[in-house]
Amino acid sequence: MSDSVEAPAAAEPGGKGVSKVSEAVIRIAGNSQDGIQAIGGFLARLAGRSEQEVMTFMTIPSTISGGPSIFQVRIGSGEVLSAGDEADVLLAFYQHSYENHINSVRKGGIILFDADHVKAKPEWEGEYRHIGIPISSLTVEAIGGTARDKGKNIFSLGLIARMFDLNVPKLEKLITEKFTGKNPSIAQNAITAFHAGYSFSLGSLVDTFSFKDSVQRDRSQVVMNGNEALAFGLIAAGVRFGAGYPITPWSDIMEILRRDLPKYGGSFIQCEDEIASVSMAIGGSYAGRVAVTGSSGPGIALKSEAIGWAVMAEVPLIIVDVQRGGPSTGMPTNVEQSDLNIACFGGHGDAPRVVLAPSNVEDCFYSAIEAVNIAHKYNTPVFILSDQAIATRIEAFPEPDLASLCQNIMQDLAPVEDFKPYDLSTPDGTVKRIVPGTRVMSGKYPVATGLEHDEMGHPSGSPKMHALMTAKRRKKMQSLADTLPKPQVYGPPEGNVLLVGWGSTEGPIREAVDRSRAAGDSVSSLHIRHINPLPPGLADIFSGFNHILVVEMNDGGLGGYGQLAALLRARFTDGRIRGVNKVEGITFKVKEILERMKTAVAEKVQAS
Repeated sequence: MSDSVEAPAAAEPGGKGVSKVSEAVIRIAGNSQDGIQAIGGFLARLAGRSEQEVMTFMTIPSTISGGPSIFQVRIGSGEVLSAGDEADVLLAFYQHSYENHINSVRKGGIILFDADHVKAKPEWEGEYRHIGIPISSLTVEAIGGTARDKGKNIFSLGLIARMFDLNVPKLEKLITEKFTGKNPSIAQNAITAFHAGYSFSLGSLVDTFSFKDSVQRDRSQVVMNGNEALAFGLIAAGVRFGAGYPITPWSDIMEILRRDLPKYGGSFIQCEDEIASVSMAIGGSYAGRVAVTGSSGPGIALKSEAIGWAVMAEVPLIIVDVQRGGPSTGMPTNVEQSDLNIACFGGHGDAPRVVLAPSNVEDCFYSAIEAVNIAHKYNTPVFILSDQAIATRIEAFPEPDLASLCQNIMQDLAPVEDFKPYDLSTPDGTVKRIVPGTRVMSGKYPVATGLEHDEMGHPSGSPKMHALMTAKRRKKMQSLADTLPKPQVYGPPEGNVLLVGWGSTEGPIREAVDRSRAAGDSVSSLHIRHINPLPPGLADIFSGFNHILVVEMNDGGLGGYGQLAALLRARFTDGRIRGVNKVEGITFKVKEILERMKTAVAEKVQAS
């Protein structure tokens, strides 16, 4: 924020100036019961409705009893690629919130704290601007003691709205929408708490700020998180059936589909376990509709055998894997990118499947549609490999053109003369499926089985047939690979360092490239969405760089490189491909990528 401050405008009476800023990073720290996610959600959605760029980051405890939690929101009038390395403002509700997160604030930043629960440390008061306000007490005065714990977050939202001169009518509308359908007194208390916070004068304590005008857009924006974007993308793609079992952080997708699919003539079933859910989804796909199931790492492991059945029987299926820290139960509410191997290879035998990895919230929506279309055309399981960071972060993006995107993928029952479900003569290995119940005039009806089979689906133990069918299933992946677009390099197509990423690392990597190039370094980046099969042209791209560093949130392993790096090294046998890995359960900061990049390059130069 300090880098973009203009000359202060006229001050409030007795106060300081009003400064124009192009962006701000606000971190809210408290306990999960304090509703800090609600504050961040309101700020993010307001930004989206104000034609601004926004990206959020959150951590929540995995225990039922709750505990320390944060929500960080970065709002900008220009392009926002990450949630920000350092906060401009820290709102701290408790002493632990203050002490544990003050290092995340840039020097000279603002510490806004609840003076009822936080005592500022003198040694830090010179490094940061401290503003102590008795938030809890003032909330009690505004709406009464019984609502104190549930109202101080909205009171604090009012303080932030005053500090940044935010649009009050739009915030009032967002608050009212949030509590629609509940007792009207709840919404009224929230509005009262908001205005109490907004009316508290900050003029004599700190500068107030106003965002620069954002770029006018051709289309209005929508604001949502990655789980919402995936769910709505699946509905737009024509999915009308799904089955699943609750697990963090996939459960939100399940709940959205359970709530909204009936509006479009569909249904979503919560099953008794992961095996039942994937099996039921396969049944829905076999019946003529591309169906969806999903989970996180532990649940994907349980689904693996049934996914192999779908590969063998060539039944389309969408599997959403919202990755979290592992192995085993691991860190349920923390981010990791360690399910790439199980998505690509999980299961026994040669069971090729498609793996897509959306790179941001907007991409979640369009990747869902792409996944459904691939599954429908190639009769294969398709993984959508999301992660906890994308799942929970909020972004704004142009409203999709639903009129052109929404599709009906239900197959009809028109009779066919003859049909071979596993015809070996097709050039790309694909066969257009028919819906069970379709009349076959020859009287020879297909069979679907997990056993190896002949062209009609009848079980076969023939060595030759097994080789032919294995090649057919492989050919489908090769045919798909030939149609994929060549990835675009961010920055010059040749240079010293190429940073390669996948999934939610795209934004921080691109920001690292921008900073590096501004400093005169020769750095570009490449983001890979299609993990399996890989897209064409990668070898040509790699040939233009001296160092290829794969940035991913998983362990470097025995060889010193992570899961995508290992896949690329196996495919291209290129020793320049090395790993930049992180397994702390939180996303990469831009400065971490830059530091690790410089270290990796220096080590390689020294070794040579």
